[in-house]
Amino acid sequence: MSTSVSTTQLNLRIISIVVFTCICYLSIGLPLAVLPGYIHYQLGYSTFVAGIVISLQYISTLVSRPHAGRYTDIWGPKKVVSLGIVCCLLSGAFTLLAVVLQATPMLAIAALLAGRVFLGVGESFTATGATLWGIKTVGAIHTSRVISWNGVATYVAMAVGAPLGVTLNHYFGISGFATVVVLVAAIGLLFARTRQDVKVTAGARAPFHAVVRKIWPYGLGLAFGTVGFGVIATFITLYFAAHSWQGAAFTLSLFSVGFICVRLVLGNTITRFGGVPVSLACFIIESLGLLLIWLAPSAWMAGVGAFLTGSGFSLVFPALGVEAVKQVEEQNQGTALGTYSAFLDLALGLTGPLAGWVAGFYDLATLYLLAAIVVALAFLLIFRVHRQQRLVAREECGPARGPPRSDDAGKK
Repeated sequence: MSTSVSTTQLNLRIISIVVFTCICYLSIGLPLAVLPGYIHYQLGYSTFVAGIVISLQYISTLVSRPHAGRYTDIWGPKKVVSLGIVCCLLSGAFTLLAVVLQATPMLAIAALLAGRVFLGVGESFTATGATLWGIKTVGAIHTSRVISWNGVATYVAMAVGAPLGVTLNHYFGISGFATVVVLVAAIGLLFARTRQDVKVTAGARAPFHAVVRKIWPYGLGLAFGTVGFGVIATFITLYFAAHSWQGAAFTLSLFSVGFICVRLVLGNTITRFGGVPVSLACFIIESLGLLLIWLAPSAWMAGVGAFLTGSGFSLVFPALGVEAVKQVEEQNQGTALGTYSAFLDLALGLTGPLAGWVAGFYDLATLYLLAAIVVALAFLLIFRVHRQQRLVAREECGPARGPPRSDDAGKK
């Protein structure tokens, strides 16, 4: 009974921190389905310009992610999270400014571009800072649990934000969701003031390149493992249309259900078995799911494949994240986590364009075969790391055979 209570208290302490991640990704989810249409139909710009405005957030996140980790190490996570929430608030404020400037489309689009830059910085600062804040609050032994809850907060906020943004836009225009972004961020800032900060760990800060050298295998494994998610999110609708199937949206939901359920139910397996073994199992399941989609004779089978892919991908980030953070000293963990997360941003940014280019030469089904092969490469990379770890552990733990003792020699 006491274990159950302590687990509940532990989860509540983590949730009280990852709520800031939820606020951040709600700010990202609200404009997701609305902003492209506003840029195209209200401001009169092309879909290409709309794509640039939306993509600017992801570029901003990628560029600022390592800096977010570094500042978390120097300033502490509470200050970094607060700055991230301020950036989210400013993104909503610039969106409201775009509404005011709508009569001059060039100024309106400039305001939206500024808002997307702030939102990207807000994402990297809030998510990275909240993760480190949670880890330092409950202890490094619960790193995987913190990262898992952070992921759940992300997906829940995105799932709620997109339809809520559409509803608010229907009744109030984009000023509706922009006002909600400002209000939620303001509430988040007030709540952050009530939370206890954690001490900044003293010690020398490792150079950025030294951190990259230590964590790159885990980051590359994460990037390869993310390709399956990127291909499903970007091309599953077109894949279903090419087969004249119905239910692409439901298939995406199955992916999310698998992702969230595994995070909630099996997140503790990382603590029990270690990040590397869990990630290897995840890569196998994710590859099988992608192969099922590739060979799917029906929408039903493709849905099963998406569920397996989501289930497999679910623990890749926390499993390899635990291992990446272990590679550096405590005072450099923020830099390590921020740099590691940047591999995810980079993979998501590159998967869409590269997969679209490949789809121009092959059919859409081939994308899922190639994605399965890339995930298999992630398995091989991390398996090699696993073997190296076992060899090092064997050398360190193996009994050292010294010279025979004098009394033994005398007996002989």
